[in-house]
Amino acid sequence: MKTRGHVVITGRVQGVFFRASTAEKADELGLTGWVKNTAEGCVEAVFEGDEPAVNKMLAWCRKGPALAHVTKVQATMEPFSGEFEKFSIRFN
Repeated sequence: MKTRGHVVITGRVQGVFFRASTAEKADELGLTGWVKNTAEGCVEAVFEGDEPAVNKMLAWCRKGPALAHVTKVQATMEPFSGEFEKFSIRFN
């Protein structure tokens, strides 16, 4: 079953390669979607793909890359849209 997860990750998550590491992990899991930094200092992402892979990605977000310190992950499950061809890093 395909699903979509929308997350906002709070903590020391900018300037620690969180976006690049997220994109690498999403590609590894075969997910599509995007990741970006927010003006509030968080990282926001949308993951689409097979439910087990999305769940693994959400679990990974709770820890993040080695230099990150995640304090909160706010995740919302949404209906799969199929709107993405690949996973990308967005720059605002």
